[in-house]
Amino acid sequence: MVFRRRSPRSLLQWLKNLAYPDGGWQRAGSYVWHRLRRLPDSPERIAKGIAAGVFISFTPLFGFHFVAAASIAWVLRGNVLAALLGTFFGNPFTFPLILVSAMETGSLILGKGHMLSPRGVVGSIKGMWQEVGHNAYAIFTPDPIIWDQTKLFFGEVFLPYMLGGSLVGSVVAVAMYFVSLPIIRAYRIRRARKLQKRFERARAASRKTDQRN
Repeated sequence: MVFRRRSPRSLLQWLKNLAYPDGGWQRAGSYVWHRLRRLPDSPERIAKGIAAGVFISFTPLFGFHFVAAASIAWVLRGNVLAALLGTFFGNPFTFPLILVSAMETGSLILGKGHMLSPRGVVGSIKGMWQEVGHNAYAIFTPDPIIWDQTKLFFGEVFLPYMLGGSLVGSVVAVAMYFVSLPIIRAYRIRRARKLQKRFERARAASRKTDQRN
């Protein structure tokens, strides 16, 4: 299995690896690309899976990226594992660019001008979770249930993010499909040639051994 580990990680190690994987992001990126090239499937299906994972990386469906990417890959008849690996396009280095491009695009489409400031985005998210916690407590108390902050979050953050991310993500995903497809094909051809040469050398060595005997 690709994701199986010899020793299970603790929750603290898992959270740490989200921000900084073992060996650094360069090594993690090399590992993901190595796995993508050697998946046992057609280059077209692998490229579709990569595109699905990249697209989902531009959406605010945090916690559901794997499920959503796998679902889109299945609909497109792409490789599901490639889609899961493709979600690594969204990482701490690319996330700021994804966030700004998605929210700016969504805000412009909705006629809001520009996106909220980073402080406003963080404040909206914080206010929403505080309100959710308050409402959960209010179920058992006389306190009123209010959804003002939640409505503000969905209107000012989630909706622009989802709309803009879907548009920008579609463009980037299509580009990644056409970029990754010839690379995977070229790798497969080169690998097949290496295997053929290795086979021919082994056969030639075997013939020499038979002639000597």
